[in-house]
Amino acid sequence: MHRIQFSFAIIGILVAFSLAGCSGYGSGSVNGGAIAPYINTQPANQTVSVGQTATFSVGVAGTPPLTYQWQKNGADIPGATSSSYTTPVTTSADSGTMFRVVVSNTAGSVTSNSATLTVSTGPVASTVDVITYHYDNSRSGQNLNETVLTPANVNSTKFGKLGEFMVDGKVDAQPLYLSQVTIGGQKRNVLYVATEHGSVYAFDADSINGTASTVLWKTSTLGSGETTSDNRGCGQVTPEIGITATPVIDRSRNAIYVVAMSKNTSGTYFQRIHALDLTTGLELFGGPKDITATFPGTGDNSSGGNVIFDPKQYKERPGLLQINSAIYTTWSSHCDIRPYTSWVMAYSADTLAQTGVLNLVPNGSDGGIWMSGTAPAADASGNLFFIIGNGTFDTTLNASGFPVNGDCGNCFVKLSITGGLKLADYFTPHNTVSESNADQDFGSGGGIVLMDVQDVGGTTRHLSVGAGKDSLIYVVDRDSMGKFNPNTDQIYQEISGQLGGQVFSMPAFFNNTIYYGAVGDALKAFPIAGAKLAGIPSSQSTQNFSYPGTTPSVSANGTANGIVWAVESNGAILFAYDATNLTTELYDSNQAANGRDHFSGNKFITPVVVNGRVYVGTPTSVAVFGLLP
Repeated sequence: MHRIQFSFAIIGILVAFSLAGCSGYGSGSVNGGAIAPYINTQPANQTVSVGQTATFSVGVAGTPPLTYQWQKNGADIPGATSSSYTTPVTTSADSGTMFRVVVSNTAGSVTSNSATLTVSTGPVASTVDVITYHYDNSRSGQNLNETVLTPANVNSTKFGKLGEFMVDGKVDAQPLYLSQVTIGGQKRNVLYVATEHGSVYAFDADSINGTASTVLWKTSTLGSGETTSDNRGCGQVTPEIGITATPVIDRSRNAIYVVAMSKNTSGTYFQRIHALDLTTGLELFGGPKDITATFPGTGDNSSGGNVIFDPKQYKERPGLLQINSAIYTTWSSHCDIRPYTSWVMAYSADTLAQTGVLNLVPNGSDGGIWMSGTAPAADASGNLFFIIGNGTFDTTLNASGFPVNGDCGNCFVKLSITGGLKLADYFTPHNTVSESNADQDFGSGGGIVLMDVQDVGGTTRHLSVGAGKDSLIYVVDRDSMGKFNPNTDQIYQEISGQLGGQVFSMPAFFNNTIYYGAVGDALKAFPIAGAKLAGIPSSQSTQNFSYPGTTPSVSANGTANGIVWAVESNGAILFAYDATNLTTELYDSNQAANGRDHFSGNKFITPVVVNGRVYVGTPTSVAVFGLLP
């Protein structure tokens, strides 16, 4: 076998020199005008656990049509004639098997390198981390390193609920995941879970078995003699408020950053920022630190020319954001119970000291930042982007087009962090005042930052997308967002009539496609071409999602094997769809007999897909889905 591999390696070298010697580097040989195929992406070695499948793929250039024939240990595999090959469910006997592909056209053929399949009898060591809400600071919602789950194996026969990690309260924050963390002298894949009971758990992510699991550590964020907050007369987060926002992990600092709410026996409420050791759960950097703030202004809860942050009036609902050495927090109210305004605060990741404060409605009222529990986004330059809820907006603008009193309720904002937090740009609809007055703000949904895209003229556009209660899709140019015009929306693109309800969610972005799940509406795919969203969806699910709609996530292996995951909160159903066509439902958790895959529903939950598992927060647990034993 080694001699055979060596021979093919020599052939590969000869082919490479032959191709390079033709008309230009990598152009391939020419036969009658056809360019012979040449391989620009070789099949990669794959490691899976027993019972899983493995997918091998190849990248090839050359004159079409191209034909493919995959081989196993040198023998052709019947029917394996596409650019990728997915194995049947593996056994331990498959370990060490070699796979390669022969690609042909009229000008010739080329054989790929051989890739080795390793089949492990235990959990596969992950190399993927999920350290923040929706995978990354752009909030794309895509994990492009999922090598286990594919459209071929995500079905009710092979895939289902494996069990639940039981916890002490509601899981409103998205779980986070780290691969290969050394705890107790052993490397483990770790799932970090925060609860409304004020607790943070570290679970061995591979230990789930029915209802049994391994808790590596558990930490309470409550101070001595304290309890979690009551719901403050608001049913949005109830019956208790502890940790609502998705934390953020900094692996280099060995810390998970968490904001928690509590109260003492005297009825005093606290908001605190914690940094917990990833391996022990112990407090770091002298924490926790109480969160307090003032900002110049005469708005709600002001005194002596400053608005004052009152911990009992707020909850940290959107996920935390880390940019370099700073942790950013954004604050929402309890329902619309005044007094409250619009706060953004920055904290040092090294000391937990407050390093910046900005109020975006300093001379008015309202303007909470909540976005249905999603999270502010950031671009590569470190600018923050998020949408503010209903609140005061100054329709009188200064010479630069900004609200004259600094009040920017119901705005899609861009914040600069250079030289301190400041409003750098914004967009708000022409009817912003009436929207806020009617509680029809578009701050009910979160905004994502898209990858750079080129328009038809070749200009690179830097875009962001958001939507809310007015059911419009707003596409803003991050370099010039449009500000305010009382007569028309000065915006890069606006799509109406395509979302069937209000938006209390955030879209996902994959393969130049935006996926949206509005209230009472299907999950819809909007392709991007020429730096513009399609005016109508290219596909949509047959399932409609009741309130609050759905925030989808996408798993894929690069651009291959794309799956869109979505949770129906009412009735608690996990769905999986083919990312190329949402009419193709691969799986839902109601398909298996006898309620095998059922779980309890929870509002505003985003599924997390990593290392062959799907994690879904519930009122008492994190439900875990994966390939069945």
